[in-house]
Amino acid sequence: MQVKEVKIDTTIESKPVYNFFKRLFDIVSAMVALILLSPIFLGVAIAVKLDSKGAVFFGHKRLGKNGNFIKVYKFRTMYENSKELFERFTPEQKKEFEINFKLDDDPRITKVGNFLRKSSLDELPQLVNIIKGNMAVVGPRPIVEKELEKYGEFAGKLLSVKPGLTGNWQANGRSDTTYDERVQMDMDYINKRSFGLDIKIIFQTVFSVLKGKGAV
Repeated sequence: MQVKEVKIDTTIESKPVYNFFKRLFDIVSAMVALILLSPIFLGVAIAVKLDSKGAVFFGHKRLGKNGNFIKVYKFRTMYENSKELFERFTPEQKKEFEINFKLDDDPRITKVGNFLRKSSLDELPQLVNIIKGNMAVVGPRPIVEKELEKYGEFAGKLLSVKPGLTGNWQANGRSDTTYDERVQMDMDYINKRSFGLDIKIIFQTVFSVLKGKGAV
C-alpha cells in the first residue's frame, strides 16, 4: 500500500555502487548489533513489562521508500490507553503536537518510556526493519503520513530513499531542531549521501546520545 498523490522524485542520482555497499553494511551491522545487544534487549523488555500494562513491542505505521507504508518496530514507551489520554490533551497541547508532532511533557509516556526515549533505546527493535530491508542504518527518519505535508515540495525527494534508524538531524541536534531545520537536514543528506557521510552520522549520533544532547 502506498501514500496517495505524492510523485516520487526520480531525478536524484541513483549511486548503485554506494547502494550495494550500504545494503551490505546494513545487513552485517544490524545482525551483529542484535547479537551483541541481546542482553540489553532482554533487560529493556523486562523493564517495559514491569513498568506498565501492555505489549513490550510496538509497531507503528510509517512511510518508507517510494511512499510504501511500513511497520516500524519500537519498544513500547506509552501507556496502553495512550489514545484516550491524547483525547484529553488541552488545546495548547494539541497545537504543540500539530506543529512538532511531539510534546515536551507528554503525559502518555511511561517512566521507563521516558528513559528509553532519552537514551534512544526504544529504537533498537528497528534493527529488525533494517534486516528486512525496509529501513537503513542511516537515512531520513520514517514519518507518519500526516507529517508529509511538512516537507512540501520536498516530499517526493524524502520518499525516494529508505528511511533510517538514525539520520542527519538525530546526529546534529535531535529534539533541539525545529521541524523546518529537520526538513533541510534530511534534504542535505539525500543530496550529499555517501558511505563516508553515513559513517560520520553514526559516530555523531552515538556522541549525541551519550551526551544526552537534544534528548526526546
